[in-house]
Order: sequence, then C-alpha cells, then structure tokens
Amino acid sequence: MVYQILGPLRVVKDGHVHTIKAHKVKTLLAVLLIRGNQIVSTEQLFAELWEDAPPRRATAGVHVYVSQLRKFLAQSMATQDQLITRAPGYLLEVGSDELDLMVFRRLMQKGRASMRARHYEEASGAFSVALDMRQGPVLDDLRDSEVVTRFAAWFEELWLECAELLVESNFFLGRHREMVSFLYGLAGDHPLHEAFYRQLMLALYRCERRADALQVYTAARGTITSELGLEPCLALRELHYAILRGDDDRLAG
Repeated sequence: MVYQILGPLRVVKDGHVHTIKAHKVKTLLAVLLIRGNQIVSTEQLFAELWEDAPPRRATAGVHVYVSQLRKFLAQSMATQDQLITRAPGYLLEVGSDELDLMVFRRLMQKGRASMRARHYEEASGAFSVALDMRQGPVLDDLRDSEVVTRFAAWFEELWLECAELLVESNFFLGRHREMVSFLYGLAGDHPLHEAFYRQLMLALYRCERRADALQVYTAARGTITSELGLEPCLALRELHYAILRGDDDRLAG
C-alpha cells in the first residue's frame, strides 16, 4: 500500500487507485499524511477543516470525519487500523515505504551523499527517480488547508533543489548536451528561478553554443526586469560576462 501526496491525493494498493470524494475527509487524510507518525491535535484539525470559523459542534464533526476515514481505510486499503486516537488528537502510522514523500526524501539523502562521495552516476540516478515521483500540482484541490499550503510550498522548493542537483550531477558526468532540452523546460516552467538560467547557459557554452547561451541571458534579464524590476543576480551577471570574454578557465566543465 502506498499513499501518494506528491500530486493529487491517492491511495494505491495492488495497482488499484483509491480516492476520497468527500472534501473534508480528504483534507483530514492529507493533513495526517503530511504529519505522518505525528499527533495532530483536534484543535489543529478545527483550523484545517474550517479555517477560522469552526461550527459549534466541531468536535463531533471531527469524530464523524475520522470515522469515515477509518471506514475508507478499512474497506479499501489497510490491513490494520493505522489511524490512531491519541491525546490530544490523532495520528496516522505510516511505514517508510508507504508514503511517497518519505521515499522522495530518502532518495534526496542518497543523492546528496553520493554527490559528496563523488559518485555522480548514483547521484544522478537517485535525483532522477525522485523528480519523477511528482505527479502534478501537489494537493492542488486542498489548498484551503494551511498545513497543505505550507507543505506544497516547501515541497516545491525541495523539488527545485532536486532538479538543480540532477543537472549538476550530470554536468560532472559530461552530459551537458543531454541537459539542454531539460533545462529549457525548467527555465520555461520556472521563469524567475535564476539557477536554471545559469545551468542552461553553462550547458550551451560547453556544447559550443555561445550565441545561444548569450540569448538565454538576454531573455532571462528581460523576464526578471519586467517581472521584478531587478537586474539578474550577481552569479548570472558574472557568468554572462565570462561567456562574453570566453573565459574557459571559469567555464570549463
């Protein structure tokens, strides 16, 4: 059994996908998974389910949603009761291979350790598998929950870091050409993330595409200036200058 929260909320067992239609029950499961193996207080659940306006019988409402979630898990997925009542609230027991987030974080740790050890092939493999685990916008239909919203923003930053590290590990392996189309896509999807422009300019320069690298800088500067009213960051400006000078000592891969 696998819980998936790196995209739409899904529960998968034996190849079959199970989903919850009731919005508040779905929100309850998402919050408990984000806080996997940790107690979420009833008071916290009030805020996640009703924001600043819980009903008079909010405690009874939480009990109803917990009961419905237990029924869903028992009927569809779990071989044992993983949803536990424990003061001052509830926790969902999740095994290390039962939540895609835990697998993602484990792959990130493996990739970082491999980078430090200069095992770049292993690092590239770990980061690549991790990136592919995201199945679209994270819990996009549950952003009325503050916990979900904060989690989605946090994971987006982690995913961007993973993408950067994947590119860096492949640069160490001399795979600059293979990264060009990937980086064009990343820069297009994240037009204010300057690290991707830097990596794309390096990849293009090292593929003997100096003019294209300079065009990337021009486009990046235009986007950043129009959107933020700022010049590109110092690292990007210095890289642009190094490419203009043909500073191979700095730009060599």
